[in-house]
Amino acid sequence: MTTLSRKFRFTQRELDRLPPCPADANSKSYECSDSDVIGLRISVNKAGRKFWFWRYTFEGRKRAARIGEYPATDLASARKRASEMRAMLDMGKDVQAEKDGLKKMPTFQEFAEQEYLPLSKMTKRSHKDDLHRIKHLMKHLAHRKLSEITTREVQGIINGMAQTHSHATANLVLALISRMMKLATIWGIIEKNPCYGIQKFKLRPMPVKTLKPAEIARLFQSLDEDVHYYGAQAIKLMLLTGLRRNEALRAKWSQIDFDNGVMHLPETKAGKHQHVVISAEARAVLDNLQSKGKSQWLFPGKCRNDEIPVFSVDACMRRSLERAGLPPMRVHDCRHVYASLLAQNGVSLYVIQSCLRHQSPQMTMVYAHLCDDARRDANRVIDRLVGQAVSAVSIEPLVAPIQEI
Repeated sequence: MTTLSRKFRFTQRELDRLPPCPADANSKSYECSDSDVIGLRISVNKAGRKFWFWRYTFEGRKRAARIGEYPATDLASARKRASEMRAMLDMGKDVQAEKDGLKKMPTFQEFAEQEYLPLSKMTKRSHKDDLHRIKHLMKHLAHRKLSEITTREVQGIINGMAQTHSHATANLVLALISRMMKLATIWGIIEKNPCYGIQKFKLRPMPVKTLKPAEIARLFQSLDEDVHYYGAQAIKLMLLTGLRRNEALRAKWSQIDFDNGVMHLPETKAGKHQHVVISAEARAVLDNLQSKGKSQWLFPGKCRNDEIPVFSVDACMRRSLERAGLPPMRVHDCRHVYASLLAQNGVSLYVIQSCLRHQSPQMTMVYAHLCDDARRDANRVIDRLVGQAVSAVSIEPLVAPIQEI
């Protein structure tokens, strides 16, 4: 072949006869044009491989759209695709726009690391939880373009998680990816959230943990015997105040107002400044802490420079329950025991909601079944009022009798 560009009517016979691009040629390949379909080209490289292209001009810019490789894509298919592209061009559409958009489309990993996680770090107190949950998604979606992720694909990932993890964990991962995709649509990166319409798993309500006063007494005695002094005292404080784990373990002495009998919580789960009333028993725990006047933390960790507080009390909780002969409990169940005791002793759900600092009454309703005594008292009030009315000696008629004329 003497030239690197030729134009002729393509036939299968002529295409099969095209030789490889000369090894000593300056370019990597040469092209031939079809005289029947304007713009249809076939490129032949030095290895003899042949590729279809359709060359066109859009808004003054010369462009090339790849169709496929010959002979896997035969001549008839290449001409049909070129004609379809020509029709799109006549309608004012750039046939390469979709491919260009896909090239610019970030992968899930790129979007997570460059867009979502920096925002999460600035705006969410649960940023570390996002980091942990995204690892589950990276296993499946790391190199997938955002626009290529489908609803069925996300549903499959969540269904798979439900087989290896709890339904609650699967729901949290679904909420995370749904939030990420919603932001991608808001920012104009993708057009549709593939998580739309995927239902969360229904969760069975966990039984509320409760302990009898005698069991709590055994637990307190067992805590006093544990080797983890600060861990044991932290569990006591949680049982007496209903504090969450991190609210107790990360508490500082500067938060304690002994004069007014309150503990200030500058950073709560709700993100608001709140406070907890300190009872006499809770104050006794605080007064006897060895860290008082020696550390910034109520429950300092083992770090010598006093930088960090106690990190975990799970092992202390497990050992103390076993010694006390009590069933297993989570550390968070201390909060449930606190609320259960209030409910069982006639404290209203409204007050319990305030003590637990719940944002919604629905969160406190899990303790409603423990308020039977208060309900019985209320029914006794009805019994007394109705009984008095029914047994009244004289009852005034509701309507005066009609006088006869």
